[in-house]
Amino acid sequence: MIQVEAVTLEGHGVRLEPLSHAHHDELAAAAADGALWELWFTSVPAPGETASYIESALDGRRAGHRLAFAVRDGETLQVLGSTSYHDIVPAIDRVEIGWTWYAQSCQRTHVNTSCKLLLLTHAFDTLGCRVVGLRTDNFNVRSQRAIEGIGAKKDGVIRRHQARRDGTVRDTVMFSILAEEWPDVRRHLQARLARHRTAR
Repeated sequence: MIQVEAVTLEGHGVRLEPLSHAHHDELAAAAADGALWELWFTSVPAPGETASYIESALDGRRAGHRLAFAVRDGETLQVLGSTSYHDIVPAIDRVEIGWTWYAQSCQRTHVNTSCKLLLLTHAFDTLGCRVVGLRTDNFNVRSQRAIEGIGAKKDGVIRRHQARRDGTVRDTVMFSILAEEWPDVRRHLQARLARHRTAR
């Protein structure tokens, strides 16, 4: 049975730190890079909502179903966004990766691939997960492409599944990676990072 505890993960040009109120100002600045809260299908905190966003994440950690991270650039240490383990189900060795967003200036860079490689490696190789899930809003086509791009398989769509921030209700697209698929996904992510390094 897996045990998800607060841990700092570092490598591939990024550093993932357990999210805390100490990250407040830097997290708000990252969200302001591109006014990301204007995308109605995302979970990015709007101005004035960062403290409650962090407190909600900490509530999830205390309850045992979420571990949120602040994402830092590995060299500059600038906070770039946030990501989480969530919907943690120890009895079946399952976690999901989500609540993920990055400042506009680092989108389409190595950052997402690096974070996913760190989180998946920790989930499968350290925690012993049998499956890692990912989910996104049916209207978030970019996110769906990104999830498929890391090698996750689409499980299906749960209709009228969750409330959005604006009070509307979303359909949720579900994806997953099984433990036996992880070696191929890891090789794929490592190859993507190599291409990013070459491009830079």
